[in-house]
Amino acid sequence: MRKPVVNFLPYQQRWIQDESRFKIGMFSRQTGKTFSTGGECADDCFRGWAEDRRTRWVILSRGERQAAEMMTEVIKPFTKAFYEVYNTLVKGGEPTFEENEFRAPQEKGPDAVYKALEVGFPNGSRITALPANPDTARGFSANVILDEFAFHAKSREIWAALFPVISKGQQKLRVISTPNGKGNKFFELMTAEDSVWSRHVVDIYQAVQMGLDRDVDMLRKGMADEDAWAQEYELKWLDEASSWLDYDLISSCEHESAGKPEYYQGGFCYVGVDIAARNDLFVIWVVELVGEVLVTREIIAKRRISFAEQDQLLAEVFKRYRVLRCRMDQTGMGEKPVEDAKRNHGEERVEGVLFSSAAKLDMATSLKESMQDRKTRIPAGDVVLRADLHSIKSQVGVTGTRRLIADGDSDGHADRFWAGALAVSAAETEPTAYEYQGVADTRSRYAPQDDDDDDETDGAGRWGSTRGAW
Repeated sequence: MRKPVVNFLPYQQRWIQDESRFKIGMFSRQTGKTFSTGGECADDCFRGWAEDRRTRWVILSRGERQAAEMMTEVIKPFTKAFYEVYNTLVKGGEPTFEENEFRAPQEKGPDAVYKALEVGFPNGSRITALPANPDTARGFSANVILDEFAFHAKSREIWAALFPVISKGQQKLRVISTPNGKGNKFFELMTAEDSVWSRHVVDIYQAVQMGLDRDVDMLRKGMADEDAWAQEYELKWLDEASSWLDYDLISSCEHESAGKPEYYQGGFCYVGVDIAARNDLFVIWVVELVGEVLVTREIIAKRRISFAEQDQLLAEVFKRYRVLRCRMDQTGMGEKPVEDAKRNHGEERVEGVLFSSAAKLDMATSLKESMQDRKTRIPAGDVVLRADLHSIKSQVGVTGTRRLIADGDSDGHADRFWAGALAVSAAETEPTAYEYQGVADTRSRYAPQDDDDDDETDGAGRWGSTRGAW
């Protein structure tokens, strides 16, 4: 009996020994799915060489870098290891490693050119690694490995181009990935009710139980992201773009007294401003610091108003409240409003924020953590506000980087969300000394005429009162 070249773990052996024509595997990160699939591919080529049988494999990875990694870190080492075992059984020399070009004719313009990394065997067998796209998918009649298929851009187009080619002959198809939400072809293949596919599912706990050397607790703490952990290690089907703020969290921060300027206590306030673009909303969000809690005092949302009107609304906010810090969206057309606000209200109080991916994630995290700690209060029963806050989705891209997107279903395209995130993140800034001038009768416009906190009727509904505040 031939000694195995590599000692695979039980779940890896089960995957490799499954010779089904259509085989799909959903494996946790760091469990060796690419490693074991590459081993199956190399073993088939060597067995074909020994049996005087030619075979052809194409590996389609999510990008050029991943295709190169598959070839250099998996296929090449396996080829060298297998050759040490098979070299007495085969003839014709050693396998060769090549870098070629794959050209795909286009309907218009020059051919599309892709880097193709290959292992060539003396008997004519080949293993080719390429970045996945519809051009490369339809360009081969071969056994195919779709590596990390849930992360392939245009996964349905790739599938539509690939499957007819595979189905014409008796080629094998191997699809492997960790989950990446429900909006891709991998999810459909894993969950479809049919008998065509042989399915394998191994989460991190099963892999460790079968001998994988991983410290699960350390991995979980290191990731520090429960949604990502659930999807990438526990194989949970999360939405492709999971809600950054779920409805339970939003409702837990609602209070009937929030969002009512008449309850302003005269404390320091922080303001977030999302600048309007065409049909988007112009939003000003004001929070007052009451003890350790940021209480929403007012949310102003206006559509299709002039920059002059936006400036006037912000000026009125600065008059009504003791604004310690104001953060404004400076992206694109926000440059001039930010410049004007700094001139009118002081550079020490106004900060412009360019909405890069990192800046958005930082602000959104400030808002989420503040809400999780119950240190932010928002208006109760506002259906439009709830939808806007819920509309921001968290998505892990093909590079593993988390980014935030709006689902487009909310009334304001998440403009309220970003104004709130700007306001809450402004409260994290160290206070800056500035000269403050009070405005006469500010309280009279918003506070009840009877200002006696001891009165059972008026006092009980006030923020900071001993009854009814929370």
